[in-house]
Amino acid sequence: MSNVSVRYGSELKARAVRMFQESRPDYPSDTAALTRVANLLGVATVESVRQWVRRAEIDAGRRPGVTSEELAEVKRLKRENAELRRANAILKAASVFFAVELDRPGL
Repeated sequence: MSNVSVRYGSELKARAVRMFQESRPDYPSDTAALTRVANLLGVATVESVRQWVRRAEIDAGRRPGVTSEELAEVKRLKRENAELRRANAILKAASVFFAVELDRPGL
């Protein structure tokens, strides 16, 4: 098996979730239903479909966890925080530079 990551589109993910929810009563277990949906849609692993279903359940409030919106907000805030730290480091370096320049005796 290769280590190449396959990206599936949001439409395929939504379809897989919908298919699982509709077909779940016809199977003895979640795993059986997830396997069937993955095979029908040509998804490489059942685990991918399981994760999409769990994410959809969390986003819909049927399962505890952090929603996709909250995850996106945390990611955005972390990116913003890193940017502000870089800017702060630049400003500190500049203030040290100018403080040294001001302390030099005039020529």
